[in-house]
Amino acid sequence: MNMKFHSTSGQCRDYSLEQVLTAGLAPDGGLFMPDTIPSLPREFIHNLPNHSFAQIATRVAEEFMCEVPPTTLQTMIRSVFDFPAPLKKLRDNLYILELFHGPTLAFKDFGARFLARALAYFLERKSEELNIIVATSGDTGSAVASGFFRVPHIRVFILYPSGRVSPLQERQLTTYGENVTALEVQGSFDDCQALAKAALNDPELTSRARFSSANSINFGRLLPQSFYYFHAAAELQRAGARENPVIVVPSGNFGNLTAGLLAHRLGLPVKHFVAATNRNRIVPDYLATGHFEPRPSEATLSNAMDVGNPSNFARMLELYQNNHRRMARDITGAGITDTETRRIIQKTYHDFRYLLDPHTAVGVAAAFKIGLRDLTVVLATAHPAKFREVLEPWLRIKVPLPKRLSQIMHKKKKSIIIKSDLAQLKQAIRSQIHV
Repeated sequence: MNMKFHSTSGQCRDYSLEQVLTAGLAPDGGLFMPDTIPSLPREFIHNLPNHSFAQIATRVAEEFMCEVPPTTLQTMIRSVFDFPAPLKKLRDNLYILELFHGPTLAFKDFGARFLARALAYFLERKSEELNIIVATSGDTGSAVASGFFRVPHIRVFILYPSGRVSPLQERQLTTYGENVTALEVQGSFDDCQALAKAALNDPELTSRARFSSANSINFGRLLPQSFYYFHAAAELQRAGARENPVIVVPSGNFGNLTAGLLAHRLGLPVKHFVAATNRNRIVPDYLATGHFEPRPSEATLSNAMDVGNPSNFARMLELYQNNHRRMARDITGAGITDTETRRIIQKTYHDFRYLLDPHTAVGVAAAFKIGLRDLTVVLATAHPAKFREVLEPWLRIKVPLPKRLSQIMHKKKKSIIIKSDLAQLKQAIRSQIHV
């Protein structure tokens, strides 16, 4: 029986997976969620260490992707997740799950590559075309550009805030061309996200062509991010762990944490979650007070997490039926300053000779801030070399640049500069797809 989906806004129901992935955002402006979240068999959870990443991912995906034949799904997953996600021990009770070994050296590769292949499967069956609009504060754009590059039937528009991503991140998302168009927005990430949502709901655009999103508002981006939580549990058990972990998630738009909460509902053995943010601590403030108050984002060292109105909070609320007390029992919030971020990067390198990027550093700082009384896993979101211009002066070292990054720095940037204005965005889109 196929899984059905509904919108968090409550007006759209009975959507299939294909409709959810190709729509991205629900027509009523909400985010799609499955009608039911099943429980994985206890035997499967107990035997996680005996399964490969691909086997774990396939088993979890099968619960939501009945519309894709099992053999097709298996092949898709094996081709998408062809890179490792090692668990590194930093010290007693503290582990780092390195999610940055994909093509663009960021955890977003998991979701972007999976979504691209899933969409390609559905579009190929009907020979249909689809336009993707995605807002990025850093690594999402490069992962989407890489994952969707030359994928048949799909054209991608990436909106990023001018001057607010690192030089390497900008090169990664602006040097592809062909079916990938980079739009450099004179504004913040929140402006980019608002523009993307406005375009996806614009009657003039959507009446002439099909549009969807590759942000974590698309359930197809969220689902694959749940896979590596089970992988982390398997790796801990292989390492001899006898207790359920606290998982610390560096958070911006909160797709990554929402994926962890989804995994928890599916049966993931976890003791607690920590939502680690920078100064943009909207969700930690909610967890502490019960009041959700979005505000303009502030620029920080962990730029990809500079989000003042996280979209996936709507999904978090639904998972907890708008019950603040229940959510706060499962999740602790921690806001980290730039000073704390800098200090933990220096301390971690000095004590362990381990390099942290500024985003993972927020997670490690949060782990220390709440105290390391329990077995703790911090999700490492990006390769530190992507931020070497920040790290090198602090640590007084030379950060090696991986080959795939050094090659990109020699490519020519291609972007269309626009104001934070829907009319300009629509004009830029029309120039590329002629609608």
